[in-house]
Amino acid sequence: MSMTMTQKILAAHAGLVEVKAGQLIEAKLDMVLGNDITSPVAINEFEKSGASMVFDKSRISLVMDHFTPNKDIKAAEQVKRVRAFAGKYDIDNYYDVGDMGIEHALLPEKGLVGPGDCIIGADSHTCTYGALGAFSTGVGSTDMAAGMATGKTWFKVPAAIRVEIVGKKPKFVSGKDVILHLIGEIGVDGALYRSLEFTGDGLKNLSIDDRLCISNMAIEAGAKNGIFPVDEITLEYVKDRFQRESVIYSADEDAEWESTVTIDLSTLRPTVAFPHLPENTKTVDECGVVKIDQVVIGSCTNGRLSDLQAAAEIMKGKKVALAVRCIVIPATQKIYLEAMREGLLEIFIESGAAVSTPTCGPCLGGHMGILAAGERAVATTNRNFVGRMGHVDSEVYLASPEVAAASAITGYITDPAKV
Repeated sequence: MSMTMTQKILAAHAGLVEVKAGQLIEAKLDMVLGNDITSPVAINEFEKSGASMVFDKSRISLVMDHFTPNKDIKAAEQVKRVRAFAGKYDIDNYYDVGDMGIEHALLPEKGLVGPGDCIIGADSHTCTYGALGAFSTGVGSTDMAAGMATGKTWFKVPAAIRVEIVGKKPKFVSGKDVILHLIGEIGVDGALYRSLEFTGDGLKNLSIDDRLCISNMAIEAGAKNGIFPVDEITLEYVKDRFQRESVIYSADEDAEWESTVTIDLSTLRPTVAFPHLPENTKTVDECGVVKIDQVVIGSCTNGRLSDLQAAAEIMKGKKVALAVRCIVIPATQKIYLEAMREGLLEIFIESGAAVSTPTCGPCLGGHMGILAAGERAVATTNRNFVGRMGHVDSEVYLASPEVAAASAITGYITDPAKV
């Protein structure tokens, strides 16, 4: 039987010759991930189950990133709970203040995930690792608990949508514009419990950071996962980084696709998702004058070094608009250090921006940039639901680092080519 890339990975991890869309399977896991919000719940369930050991202390990652550094007593107690669990079971991959990062940037950087893996995480944006040719998806904390104890979980094998990428990106267009365009075209439920599988000659024009961004937001189209084929770009990234051996899978030529969507990179424009859904997209030319109060450049979607470089290129020698608060958050400590060495942090600070230690903070309305009633933010994050970044009467506009940086300078949503 012909299979998609996702189906081949799931079949291999289930010990089966083949699997079909809709089939229920139990699969072995290469990595189980949790953060400071979801891990305490999973730990409670782990202990209630009577489990006395984890399946593999090297294949569990606990990343304290959402409300850290601790924003209040409750956040501190949450992290304390996870820290104690990590100590009790000698978890290899426990990351806290000073040695942490936003989870979905940190795990690829540390080489903890890679080609051919089957990964679950108690966070919906775990689908990020599909950029590396892995099957990765978000689960609930109960499934995380079972995964930590047994090293297995169940899946319903997803059907697949092929996204064919052609052409070459113009200047100021990035992976964020690709995924916002796709979500705008198919809708937030257009890939519900499907695998988004990216193919086409245009993939050679998408960097690994573009791919990580695109896979990260597959869930915003309802997808179970988003996955890219393993090519020279992937192998160059995982070389001397990935801690296990890469296993490369590829879709069969006659694999069954539920539908095909084609995206010509050369036709794309910088794209913005208006409140209150990622599908509510407009090109920057269609936005009109939308005045803003805050800009956030960072998150698991767009907090990598290339994102900061793109923003700094636009902001260098300019000042953030007087009425705008601009917050820049490198996604990991390594990225923070690289940005400092390149002089990017100096550019941001001299422009009037604030630079934060790695944290998810403002993305989910946690801390480090909460919005008041009536305020508007342009953010390089992945969700703009009602109240996502603060007050229910605030608004979040999703955009690329280039658009966010340009908008910080002018005080309204702006085409980066015009700054």
